[in-house]
Amino acid sequence: MRARAAIRWSILVVVGIYLLLPILAMVEFSTRGAGSSRTLAAWRAIGTDADLVSAITVSVELALLTVAGTLLLLVPTMTWVQLRVPRMRRLVEFICLLPLTIPAIVIVVGIAPIYAWVNYLLGDSPLTLTFVYIVLVLPYAYRAIAAGLSGVDIVTLAEAARSLGASWRQVLLRIVIPNIRGGIISAAVISVALVLGEFTIASLLNFNTLQVVINLLGKRDAAVSVAVSVAALVFAFLLLLVLAQVAPRRRGAGMAEVEDA
Repeated sequence: MRARAAIRWSILVVVGIYLLLPILAMVEFSTRGAGSSRTLAAWRAIGTDADLVSAITVSVELALLTVAGTLLLLVPTMTWVQLRVPRMRRLVEFICLLPLTIPAIVIVVGIAPIYAWVNYLLGDSPLTLTFVYIVLVLPYAYRAIAAGLSGVDIVTLAEAARSLGASWRQVLLRIVIPNIRGGIISAAVISVALVLGEFTIASLLNFNTLQVVINLLGKRDAAVSVAVSVAALVFAFLLLLVLAQVAPRRRGAGMAEVEDA
């Protein structure tokens, strides 16, 4: 047992060093001053560069809209399929996983003519990227929510709630969502991480999101660009920590929710 524990810890240490070294190198580069001195000028510039602040705001808004749109699309649809038409599960899964097989550049080529009409009808706001980002995150969000649904006997819980007089809206809000909370939060975190890290589509459609501005900053101020990249990584890590705290295992909670409904 001690040998296995030593092997596990050795692997964790090696993986930790492998992941931390590039981040430490980025921090060292972003704090490098004249000679051997250190400065936080690049980090302070994150809040003073107007283009960067605007890009961060846009990307955060895109992330929130993408999460909301993805969950509103997937949670009711997947619940309905699970409860009413389980034979459609494979078809829905195929549709949701399809974006994984299509390169981003191909998606842009196909969607560019559509976005000409979207820009005409809704304006050229970068927030219109929400539509294509929802498509991009579908495979990952679907897997996360599907894992949550597979861990709970939603059919039995829903039938019990309906027999006690609960409406379908109550079943969704008070039975399904509380029991798959972990899957929903996982889908939200994955969606936020993907939106904050997406570059190809935003760049080719000429929208200034966070990654596009980081790329432009790298051409004139590499230190600020690297500092923003590290900050984005830290933000994603904090999201994972929040996920671990707010999505505890819920064992035996299903029947309590049914009784409350």
